[in-house]
Amino acid sequence: MSVTAAKGFTAAGIAAGIKESGGPDLALVVNQGPRLAAAGVFTANRVKAAPVLWSQQVLKGGQVSAVVLNSGGANACTGPEGFQDTHATAEKAAEVLGHSAGEIAVASTGLIGVRLPMDKLLPGIDKAAAELSAHGGEKAAIAIKTTDTVHKTAVAQGEGWTVGGMAKGAGMLAPGLATMLVVLTTDADVDAEGLDATLRSATRQTFDRVDSDGCMSTNDTVLLLASGASGITPDAAAFAEAVRTVCDDLARQLIGDAEGASKDIRIEVVGAATEDDAVEVGRSIARNNLLKCAIHGEDPNWGRVLSAIGTTSVAFDPDKLNVAINGVWVCRNGSVGEDRDLVDMRYREVSITADLAEGTETAVIWANDLTADYVHENSAYSS
Repeated sequence: MSVTAAKGFTAAGIAAGIKESGGPDLALVVNQGPRLAAAGVFTANRVKAAPVLWSQQVLKGGQVSAVVLNSGGANACTGPEGFQDTHATAEKAAEVLGHSAGEIAVASTGLIGVRLPMDKLLPGIDKAAAELSAHGGEKAAIAIKTTDTVHKTAVAQGEGWTVGGMAKGAGMLAPGLATMLVVLTTDADVDAEGLDATLRSATRQTFDRVDSDGCMSTNDTVLLLASGASGITPDAAAFAEAVRTVCDDLARQLIGDAEGASKDIRIEVVGAATEDDAVEVGRSIARNNLLKCAIHGEDPNWGRVLSAIGTTSVAFDPDKLNVAINGVWVCRNGSVGEDRDLVDMRYREVSITADLAEGTETAVIWANDLTADYVHENSAYSS
């Protein structure tokens, strides 16, 4: 159920001493081939962490033989020295594994603006390499956690081939191609170009539609590696669906573990003139803090949904808008609909359907409620 579910991959997760807690904080994922094809998508934040800048360059070559991931420090906003630390990380992994540094991707997560303790990280790579195993995927997933309460893994099976993956993320979840750290692996025989098209399509429909708190990270990275170890080149549509399924599973787990959340909010926009319109409206609803507070208080305040829709530039007639909360159409034609007291909001998942009555396009965005626990966790994070 992780990055080692597919043949041709080994992984490890160890405690290198990067985290003050002493918990696992360094992961290594190695592609043993015979193919080393790879694709990646990264944060759209203009302030990018050193490992993002490094890995973007690596991915231009279309090959990744290994990924080094650390928690306990983002290595973001650390200047030229931080980039050199990332370079040194890749060089060390290349030395230990007998690979080229230009094929080593690096990903980091944690507090922004703090240099990594390289005197601990570099020896940790030696330790991780010594513990590489075809059964090491779960330990790797645990090692990349920060405020995550659980590690996140997923797998999908094809006909003789597999797609697996791991993810971390519980805060700063907002779209920008990618929304956290994710490593996906497959033993299907697919080239870099095919991986890139598949990953971008899957990400657009899944990770790009997770909007927990409207905050976009500097470190977001999603990688898809292919070993070709199955010897099978799958049908493109079947492969795309498997990758999308794993991404969707991981994205749903991210929302379920979002910092301080007590409600998972599924926002479905229907009747839009275009898919982009549907996504824009869903995003606006997801980021409406008044609505998020109302959902936390189990108040079906549909007026806040209409208010969010009204801030967008999409096509709609205010007098034709319809809104349902947990299946009850509390707003009809821009006005009062069914009795809001019929809405049962006792359970973790809350569904909001917004009908724009302008067309046939739809989109689903996942969000959370806004709680005092979220505020507490993020006010105390650096300490």
